Amino acid sequence: MVNFGFSRLAVVAAYAPHWREARSAVGAPGLLASARETDSLTEAIRDCTLVAGTGTLTYRKPEQTVVRLPDLAPLVRRELRNGGRVALVFGPEKHGLSREDLSHCHLLVEIPTDARQPSMNLGQAVAVCLYEMASRAFSAQEKPLAVEVVFDDKGPSAASARLDLLAGVVEEAMIAANYSPVRMREANRHDLRLLLRRLQPSERDTRRILGIFRRILWRLRR
Repeated sequence: MVNFGFSRLAVVAAYAPHWREARSAVGAPGLLASARETDSLTEAIRDCTLVAGTGTLTYRKPEQTVVRLPDLAPLVRRELRNGGRVALVFGPEKHGLSREDLSHCHLLVEIPTDARQPSMNLGQAVAVCLYEMASRAFSAQEKPLAVEVVFDDKGPSAASARLDLLAGVVEEAMIAANYSPVRMREANRHDLRLLLRRLQPSERDTRRILGIFRRILWRLRR
């Protein structure tokens, strides 16, 4: 992160012995000292409006849009230009991000690798991704790509915490309406998180939808 000019680090459910050891990394004591520790991914990304999870497709059937790493830069530039905040999420060394983790992500980012060896270790993956962002997403010399379109009338995207709030209210309305049996609630909750991130509503639209579902819920409970 220090090599490529990044300074905001959040660590989720840190394994204490490794985390203490990491704090001695050469050249990075300031970054590690200011790192934010959280118990959950939900808390770590609560203020972010675009969350990109990372992983390989070798043993995974993606449930969200898959973006090749070279194509991520224009999406990041657009989100930042609209006043949003972007998170790039990496999983543990052994198994990467879980299906549950990825349900909190708008995108799944894939690093193009040789098919004979698709997996990369965590340190290499982080370095490649951050180099790509530093050279493409934030380079003043780079010309805007043709696919980059900014919809000024949409307004800023809703933060992850707002989408989780909306998902909770929609789920309450679903339960009140006997939408599905108890055994299906966890699956519905998972699918709802994915749906809201795929739609990526603005903060303004999220506020309106929240009002609608709160009114529906109030009527159902009466």
